[in-house]
Amino acid sequence: MTGIRRVGVLGAGLMGSGIAQVAASCGYDTVIRDVNDGALSRGRNAVEKSLARFVEKGQLDAVSRDAALRRMTWTTDLGAIATTDIVIEAVTEDLALKTSLYRELHPRMAAEVLFASNTSSLSIATLAAASGRPDRFVGLHFFNPVPLMPLVEVVRSVTTTESAFARALTFARSLGKDAVAARDGSGFIVNRLLVPYLLDAVRALESGVSTVADIDKAMMLGCGHPMGPFTLLDFVGLDTTVKIGEIMFDEYREPRFAPPALLRRMVSAGWLGRKSGRGFYDYSVSPPVVAL
Repeated sequence: MTGIRRVGVLGAGLMGSGIAQVAASCGYDTVIRDVNDGALSRGRNAVEKSLARFVEKGQLDAVSRDAALRRMTWTTDLGAIATTDIVIEAVTEDLALKTSLYRELHPRMAAEVLFASNTSSLSIATLAAASGRPDRFVGLHFFNPVPLMPLVEVVRSVTTTESAFARALTFARSLGKDAVAARDGSGFIVNRLLVPYLLDAVRALESGVSTVADIDKAMMLGCGHPMGPFTLLDFVGLDTTVKIGEIMFDEYREPRFAPPALLRRMVSAGWLGRKSGRGFYDYSVSPPVVAL
């Protein structure tokens, strides 16, 4: 038994709204908090569109869709999170922002409430230390898009108790996800292997190994990947990849985690991938064409 009935989500962005959708669809009353009404509106619209697609495809009926929407409460009031049994933070990958939220929340929450972060690269132990409840703090790393991706990495730090970790693992599985256990370390399992691969693809391009299109095609046809590294970089966001690489390089001090110069220049130019309309591909036309 997890004792979890109500779920709190901090952040109504891409990941937060996706986590909220999954939790509400699985029967949990879910409170989503963000700093302004605009962010909440964008998150709510994203959830409504996502659920509508499930209905159109026959994967969800309209009654279940409407029930999920009723279970979600969207608010700018941080105090509304105090009524929940687990808080999942999914705000920007910024250590200061995350830790300030935990410090503000901790005194408002009951002792048994679990704190979790959806961070993909920051140290769980560092976040836990700032939370005021390091023994009841875990990483719950979901993958984008959350409603479709089956994996959740459940991460324990040196301070996480066995009972808190077991509750988090059970909760993740109750969302219909395949949960894997990971020890604390920047990047956990997936990003520790994936990020160097993506950065090496950029280095291969820089050194003239091949073109964007042919490197993507080679990894899809030769390795069975559903998309090539440059398509994936554009999907993840080049700025997000640079930030994750910097965090991982800071922890491990290994050159394979250092973002290449080309990637940094593209971010400086505002070429962030799909979200900006241009990255390694140009998304102003359909289908997208190589931009480099």
